[in-house]
Amino acid sequence: MQNNSSNSEKKKSLRELLGKRELIALTAAFVVFLAVFIYTFFSPNYYKWTSPVTFEIRHGMTLGSTIDSLYSQGIIPGKTNMRIAAIIMGGGRRLKPGRYKIPNGLSYVGLMELFNSGKRDVSSLLTFSEGFTIYQFAHILKERLGLDSLQVLDACNDRRFLDSLGIEAPSIEGYLMPDSYYFYEKTPAKQVIGRLRGEFNRFFTDSLKKRLKSMKYNMREVLTIASIVQGESAKTSEYPVIAGVYYNRLRLGMKLQADPTVQYALLGRWRRLYNKDLRLDSRYNTYLYYGLPPGPIGNPGRDAIMAALYPKEHNYIYFVADGKGGHKFSSTFSEHQKFVGEYRAWRDKQVQK
Repeated sequence: MQNNSSNSEKKKSLRELLGKRELIALTAAFVVFLAVFIYTFFSPNYYKWTSPVTFEIRHGMTLGSTIDSLYSQGIIPGKTNMRIAAIIMGGGRRLKPGRYKIPNGLSYVGLMELFNSGKRDVSSLLTFSEGFTIYQFAHILKERLGLDSLQVLDACNDRRFLDSLGIEAPSIEGYLMPDSYYFYEKTPAKQVIGRLRGEFNRFFTDSLKKRLKSMKYNMREVLTIASIVQGESAKTSEYPVIAGVYYNRLRLGMKLQADPTVQYALLGRWRRLYNKDLRLDSRYNTYLYYGLPPGPIGNPGRDAIMAALYPKEHNYIYFVADGKGGHKFSSTFSEHQKFVGEYRAWRDKQVQK
């Protein structure tokens, strides 16, 4: 009986010894795994630049497209580890759009913490091109600042707000200065509008106000002319000439027959116009109605406004595209028809190529 008991104790201690070895091995493996894990996901990632890098997560970007962009810009050395870090941090559902300053040496996990926190300390650069409309304005603020486009349009037509800005018009259209501006995400629409309106006021100096008073047209009418001029040509050198054409037509009691006004009536769908478009019953259709449209058809830039304030004096009342990015001007209908024929012949050749 003693021998059996002794053998049993030896076997038991052997099993215990085996368990300890397994435990030690597992512990060692876990420590190694933990070390690799920490090194991979928490150790610094260094890029080639010494100063912080600006990185933007745009609205609509997925986790995958964000990681692709980080990798292509050289901010992270690998995409797989970044995806794993995103899973560890709860996926990419909490990514907050905006511009971020990424310090050199930020880890994968650190990047995800930054993007999830929304601690954006860099504003976004928004560019509003000459001639942009309030509808395009609302779209840009929706895409870049995350604002509700309908609320932006409401702000553009808010009577009390317009009064506070000194605008005697039914809409802000025409009174915003095209340029590039920095804004933070979720900047209120009225604050953005105020900034662009402020730039307009800085441009419209006392000397320009004095010039306006000397004309037979008010601010709204001059800006309306400027917005039409803006839509007619990409050549700033032509602006004063085109402005002169429209002032001449107004003076002679002619319809303006300006294509950009019809485009605006079609809600800014800039395309080739057809005869049916010219019959569109809208006060903005200057082929159908005499005089100026109810207001500006966009927000003209500085050159177009200056052209409307200082038009070139001449006898032209017609113009047509020349096929080279410019226009041919004429003072008689017969000469105009000749230039129209030349343009159509040029256009037909382009179609045949």
